[in-house]
Amino acid sequence: MGLLTNLKDSISKVSDRLFADEEPKRIGIYGPPNAGKTTLANRIARDWTGDAVGPESHVPHETRRARRKEGVEIERNGRTVTIDIVDTPGVTTKVDYKEFLDHDMEKDDAVRRSREATEGVAEAMHWLREDVDGVIYVLDSSTDPFTQVNTMLIGIIESQDLPVLILANKTDLPESNIQRVANAFPQHETIPLSALEGDNMDEVYDKIAEYFG
Repeated sequence: MGLLTNLKDSISKVSDRLFADEEPKRIGIYGPPNAGKTTLANRIARDWTGDAVGPESHVPHETRRARRKEGVEIERNGRTVTIDIVDTPGVTTKVDYKEFLDHDMEKDDAVRRSREATEGVAEAMHWLREDVDGVIYVLDSSTDPFTQVNTMLIGIIESQDLPVLILANKTDLPESNIQRVANAFPQHETIPLSALEGDNMDEVYDKIAEYFG
């Protein structure tokens, strides 16, 4: 009886590993607010599923809850890589409701948005520590990447031994400086793109297949 029980347990464990290996990897899209994370998530989702992940906005913290698009199949070089995309809220050290007043928002709405954005930051950090298998880190190449938030997040990702693909987004802007992003994190490869215009997405998909396939 004991031998039969042990055999059943062994078969169950092998089956669990097999099914686990077949599950799509959860890839979190991280970065500071307004780096273009949702624009990228929508670009990937639309290219391969025809659907969007969430609304985009020039107002910071439009994404205040993590959004997930499951089963995105990306075909590269004769093989298919299936991933679940997790579009996470922008991470920052402080969310001040006053910054939303500059976008013609009423104070009550600004305070509510600030509170939801703060909760979103906590949720994004939870996903990073518990629920993602890899990270696409999106930076606005027209702004300074040497920030406390970026350094902290990249450090956490490295400490978790998660594969990370760094994207220098918004290359369509005249202030874009790809080399500045590459210099900020020389230990990682930096891929330029414009998620808004769809520029250089072929290389992005090649790298997603290489890093997360």
